[in-house]
Amino acid sequence: MPITHAFTEALESDACYLAMKTHDARFDGSFFTAVTSTGIYCRPVCRVKLPRRENCRFFRHAAQAEAEGFRPCLRCRPELAPRAASWSTEDASRILALQAARLIDEPDAWAEEGPGAAQIAARLGVSDRHLRRIFEAQFGVSPLQYLQTRRLLAAKQLIADTRLPMTQVALASGFASVRRFNAAFVEHYGLNPSALRRAGGAEGGEGKAIEVRLGFRPPYDADAMLGFFARRALRGVEVASTADGKVPVKGSTPTYVRLARTLRVQQGGQTHAGWLQLRFDMEREQMLLSVSDSLAAVLPIVISRARAMLDLDAEPMAINAALHEAFPHGDGLRVPGTVDGFELAVRAVLGQQITVAAARTLGSRLVEAFGEPIATPIEGLDRLFPTPAALAAASGNALGQLGIVRQRQAALQAIAREVAAGKLALHAGADVPSTIAALQELPGIGAWTAQYIAMRALRWPDAFPAGDVALQKALGVTTARAASEASQAWRPWRGYAVLRAWHAPSPIASVASTAAEASFNNLTTAGVSA
Repeated sequence: MPITHAFTEALESDACYLAMKTHDARFDGSFFTAVTSTGIYCRPVCRVKLPRRENCRFFRHAAQAEAEGFRPCLRCRPELAPRAASWSTEDASRILALQAARLIDEPDAWAEEGPGAAQIAARLGVSDRHLRRIFEAQFGVSPLQYLQTRRLLAAKQLIADTRLPMTQVALASGFASVRRFNAAFVEHYGLNPSALRRAGGAEGGEGKAIEVRLGFRPPYDADAMLGFFARRALRGVEVASTADGKVPVKGSTPTYVRLARTLRVQQGGQTHAGWLQLRFDMEREQMLLSVSDSLAAVLPIVISRARAMLDLDAEPMAINAALHEAFPHGDGLRVPGTVDGFELAVRAVLGQQITVAAARTLGSRLVEAFGEPIATPIEGLDRLFPTPAALAAASGNALGQLGIVRQRQAALQAIAREVAAGKLALHAGADVPSTIAALQELPGIGAWTAQYIAMRALRWPDAFPAGDVALQKALGVTTARAASEASQAWRPWRGYAVLRAWHAPSPIASVASTAAEASFNNLTTAGVSA
């Protein structure tokens, strides 16, 4: 289906050209520029020579550019751009199309052969014919074309950044066979995969870390994000490093420069275990991701989880427009995510009504008792977080000896059993309302815990744990109802409002700044420690 100019007119082409001219990273991933004289499309941050205005066409999505016959730039690499926003307060058809795109963009939601239009339509409660109609009206391409572009860009990144055999590249990026992969690659990009690897493939070999760069939109408070994870790092699973590599002095406020952790990924009945390391390149508005060679086969999933963990796909202009007036000092804050939804749920339960330090101690004991050992080249990184099966099978006596009270034992094991049985999915592709409802049916899981899990594991930007006492103090209210009423103006970005309230340097309402700051760093009522 040809793309009509209506799609590009809505983008304000002159503004897009100016953003491209200034390499404005705030618009990275929000649109792509296709150059008719070269047949190539680029990100707005691309550093190639500025094309002439009359040779430029602008598209919201890479799939639209590819449907018009344009090939991705080998220099700026469109596959590294932040994803477009998938949450909206606009009309229902647009929301439905965006949610369908969100499911396609989320590798953890894919079946072994990837999501088909019928599967996505069933998930969203509409017919596949209706889904195709509204999807094409919104994006100018069919769901299948959108998915094909996503798969090809994932494959392109694997070819450029790894030495994986092409068979593994094809399977890891969602193609059912190497033949289909090769045919699609040649059709879209005009060269075979092996030629692309020879032109710019990564050097290295088995046993070496894979280096990937991932873009984000500024402003981004990297210090706040890395500090958040550093204060909650579990012994053996996570390691945060300062610039000098020294252990921070108690009571100091160190600046962390990198975060490393272990990771386990289940795909196609196989388990892949390894490690990843994250650090920021603020000058380029990029995150540098290092991944162990053992995770190369599931690199698209690892990349997606790393992006979610550090909230790299947030659109700060839209969020700040809604929140800046109430929280003028939080424009660079993002909502910390997770690379493992089950792990986040366990930590949320352990962190209920205790301090950050106490929750970290309980979590570290749990890892030591039930986590599997793993060899890594990073000092202090030597264990995987326990599996759902391991915690489901743990005895109450063994959990009790770690200092976990019976009520939380029941909650942990209930979550573990549901996840192990495949009845509960805790990732960004999960259905938010039904998952929240399922969580609250489990013993020991109330509204606060369910909302907190939705905010960080399900990546729901409108999650709002109204019962959190620290949040209520920061907002100057005393009840969950009052907090919820105060938050209505911040929809659909209330999850970001929560982080800003916890981190506010000055009172939001009638509370002293020290109360809000203490709430963010130490005082975890209902689980801020998680």
